Amino acid sequence: MTFILYLVLLSLVLGLVAVASNPSPYFAALGLVVVAGVGCGILVGHGGPFLSLVLFLIYLGGMLVVFAYSAALAAEPYPESWGSWSVLSYGVIYLLGVVIVSSLFWGGWYEFSWLVVDELGEFSVLRGDMGGVALVYSWGGWMLIISAWVLLLTLLVVLELTRGLSRGALRAV
Repeated sequence: MTFILYLVLLSLVLGLVAVASNPSPYFAALGLVVVAGVGCGILVGHGGPFLSLVLFLIYLGGMLVVFAYSAALAAEPYPESWGSWSVLSYGVIYLLGVVIVSSLFWGGWYEFSWLVVDELGEFSVLRGDMGGVALVYSWGGWMLIISAWVLLLTLLVVLELTRGLSRGALRAV
């Protein structure tokens, strides 16, 4: 299980480097979907399958909207891909930065301290992720309402910024 979590964490780092080093919105949106899937895999590895499923569905719905807007606003006939030299050089620089920073903190990582939530099941009545979802709705109801309001406000601000000179949001068409 530890080896699988190492592979998932490595995939997360590679996906984040792919998102950070790519100037084209097509490939960056694809990289964000991969990073969302891998992040949910990390949650599953630590004992939160329900929470990871909910986050994956919500995040993919949001990414579908972001990808539609970025694809509509990007009018590049030949976008730069991950194989072009500029994107590849940025990716190598980012990977070297990750290796250097992780080598500074390498002594503090111990894999025996990784503990799945379900391994302490004899001390609990509920699963770890089910209790967390219940707490979000019981104690965090106001935070849920504020978060929904902030997301709506962000959507309206982005639509207003991409509107341009009163030509609508799809000005590239």
